[in-house]
Amino acid sequence: MTESKGGTVLIVDDDREVVRTYRRYLEDAYAIREAYDGEEALEAIDDDVDVVLLDRLMPGASGGEVLDRIREQGYDVRVAMVTAVDPDFDIVDMGFDDYITKPTTREELRRTVEDLLSLNRHATDVREYHSLLVKAAALRDGKSSYELDENAAYIELESRISTLEASIESEAERLTDDSRFVATLRAIDTSQRGESDG
Repeated sequence: MTESKGGTVLIVDDDREVVRTYRRYLEDAYAIREAYDGEEALEAIDDDVDVVLLDRLMPGASGGEVLDRIREQGYDVRVAMVTAVDPDFDIVDMGFDDYITKPTTREELRRTVEDLLSLNRHATDVREYHSLLVKAAALRDGKSSYELDENAAYIELESRISTLEASIESEAERLTDDSRFVATLRAIDTSQRGESDG
């Protein structure tokens, strides 16, 4: 168990100033660990880490490789890619839970960590739903409608989202007394799914 009531966040970025900035954003609410490359990240992670903020482009092991190894090692940790890399269709199969494009703000980073910690307490379907919506939103931001309509991976992604919605809605009905859960679902729906309608 960590000393911080908020949980433990591992910040991984080869830019030390970025790590210092994220630490300042978060350290009043969370226990912070730092790593400056992929190998350090893999050494720093254990079962006490709740959220990883992971840069995608780093010397040595890339963020994608680190993410794969975290999943292979069986850590049930929420991972947000925090990166300057514009999303491409390869993100569909990546095992992250959120995708933030740099530069990010204190408010966005804190909201992301808070949302991921909230998701960590709920059903696997909700976590997957959130992850899929993030991927779809990132692709919509970076790709034309034509590219999306012609890409099989994106079409499958949208199909998976639709399939999960029924089970998520029924779960929300069962858990209406959990205000944090319902608020999280509403936030996901407003910030991610709503963008696809616009």
